[in-house]
Amino acid sequence: MRFVRVALAACFLALAAFSFAPPARAADGAAVGSAAEFSLKDLDGREVKLSSFKGKVVLVNFWATWCGPCQVEMPKLQEIYAELGAKGVQIVGISTDEAKLNAAVKPLVMSKHLTYPILRDPDTKVVSQFNPAKTLPFNMLVGKDGKIASVHSGYNPGDEVKLKEELLALLAK
Repeated sequence: MRFVRVALAACFLALAAFSFAPPARAADGAAVGSAAEFSLKDLDGREVKLSSFKGKVVLVNFWATWCGPCQVEMPKLQEIYAELGAKGVQIVGISTDEAKLNAAVKPLVMSKHLTYPILRDPDTKVVSQFNPAKTLPFNMLVGKDGKIASVHSGYNPGDEVKLKEELLALLAK
């Protein structure tokens, strides 16, 4: 009888572990599969949810004010947004700066003339969910179906060409 109880308990635990498995991860630890819902405040203090962009192709860009490659990439993302925004591409920037650096975020955004939404993740809860290594910049492309299509860590000149190509391919789906 004891063996049966132990066997049943083991089966239950295995089933529970399978049912509640964490999201699949790429080799670098980044999440793949469905993009989990999140809600963060924008620079004006309004709550913005990922689901508010449902039906669009979304590029989520994690960055920080102290990140040089992030600052080089931002104008490139703005160019993509200016060209593809009306076609259904939404770019969302997420600052991972600590709360003590909050005052530096808005001036940087203004100096880069960014028109896409900028959200704040001062506790790095959202970036940790999708990018445990917290490499910056980090881009996550989400298809119209809400699934993560690809992730990109870091920035090198020319990366924006590949991002644009991927966004156009996702729009065509």
